[in-house]
Amino acid sequence: MPEKRPVAGTRYGDLVWLAYLVLPAEGRRTYRIALARRIADAAVTGRRRSPHVRRTRVLRRALRPPRRLRAGLGPWLRALPLPLPEPEVSALLAALAPHVRVAYVLERLAGLPPFEVRDQLTALGVRDPQAVMEEAARVPDPPSWPAPFPPGRARPVRTRSMIPLAAGVALLATLAGALLAGEGGPGGERSASAGGLTLVSAAPDAWRHGHRTLDAWPARGELTGDRALTRRALAAFAATGAGKGEVRLLYAGRLDEVPVVVLRRGGRIARYADPAGVADIATGGTDRDAPVAVGSGRYLLAPWDTRATLSSGRAVPLRFGVTAPVVPPTRCGRGPLFELHGPDGVRTVGELGGPRPVRLTYRTGGRPGDRLDAAGIARWQRLGCLLPRPARPVTAAAAWSFWSGELPHGGGRADWSCTRLTFTGGGTTAQAALLAPHGDQPTGWCDDRRPVAGTWWQAPSRRWYHLSAAAPGFVPDAEGAPRERTRDGRLLVARGPAGGARPETRVAISARMG
Repeated sequence: MPEKRPVAGTRYGDLVWLAYLVLPAEGRRTYRIALARRIADAAVTGRRRSPHVRRTRVLRRALRPPRRLRAGLGPWLRALPLPLPEPEVSALLAALAPHVRVAYVLERLAGLPPFEVRDQLTALGVRDPQAVMEEAARVPDPPSWPAPFPPGRARPVRTRSMIPLAAGVALLATLAGALLAGEGGPGGERSASAGGLTLVSAAPDAWRHGHRTLDAWPARGELTGDRALTRRALAAFAATGAGKGEVRLLYAGRLDEVPVVVLRRGGRIARYADPAGVADIATGGTDRDAPVAVGSGRYLLAPWDTRATLSSGRAVPLRFGVTAPVVPPTRCGRGPLFELHGPDGVRTVGELGGPRPVRLTYRTGGRPGDRLDAAGIARWQRLGCLLPRPARPVTAAAAWSFWSGELPHGGGRADWSCTRLTFTGGGTTAQAALLAPHGDQPTGWCDDRRPVAGTWWQAPSRRWYHLSAAAPGFVPDAEGAPRERTRDGRLLVARGPAGGARPETRVAISARMG
């Protein structure tokens, strides 16, 4: 039995090999290998793509090959022969469900590590990659290991002449000129209609010569000129019952090789992706500065924000105003994202689960600044996972450390914070949290103007205590807490039971001037 050889999926021959194994086992093997070569050719010719994007593109097309690719295979058939896997391998793969076949090929035949297989399945839209991988793991080994194609035997098949290509470019330029002439030219707003909605976009430099508003955001992305795509997105938005009126085009481009369109009408933001054909609607508000989530951890920035940097100072790559994937380094996926550099200075934004990142501030005294320092970022990385997921979109989040000090009985130094969330469209709420060395915990609602909070807390000795603290200028009181209590400045400590489960006794917290 030949030795299994890992395939990275970066060379043309590797891509042909992967496409052939993943294709449905239909028709003669020679036609399948010709179709596999055509799919790989499309991935490696034209504009440059990363190896991961190439492999994703090949696997996606091999899973469901478009009918148009099956016609006109003559050039690829004439480029044969190539060594083909044994028929027994093809028969084994044909019996598997499509995504299970991908997992089996990548891990068992191509030799990719499990984490990379999982990431690849996710990129292909698999909702439960782990279940697919487990099913693939139950499939027996193949009767023989199919060896990858020799590097010198598989090269792209060039089928296009430069003459028709040049003619096509000239025709495209003519058509584009006619469209621009009929719709106001590249400096104005272009429009389309569907279902009572009219698609418009601001001029690229509108924000430079007028007020910096959300309406001044220009349309960005390499597919803004794809009118068929933007019309489909507009029609999908109209199908949600969006009513009639103007819709702003914010973005149209490819994300992980998937065409994505982002639209806005008022405070509503729609994200449309081909080929799903459905517009996901969320309330994002009309904040002129807040980025817009476009999917996969990427964010479209305001046109006046010149760059984004991580807390380490490293720049976040931008393409058409969209960041590279960024996720908060927290267990819950909520918390600080990056710093934005704009005409009004530097500000820190974070992810709290809505369609737009939130401006984060933190202070221990005085007025909060827009840019979190290292201590503020560390605090927010803890607070992000303690806050309940907001029921409504949030436009700003400000945290205030209203008590800091030593916890009793060896509990270490801790901070009590009150975090105010400002909702899109109006309204606020505030939540308190105790950040302690032996475990952080949410402690319920707080009044952000004069915070006071309380909670049951277990000391390192395993004894329970009820703690309550208030902001400077106030003294806490705890009605219903054990009577054996001590006061240390603005911290009230009531002695509870030794060990056991958390006490169920309800305690009412209040504060008075002190």
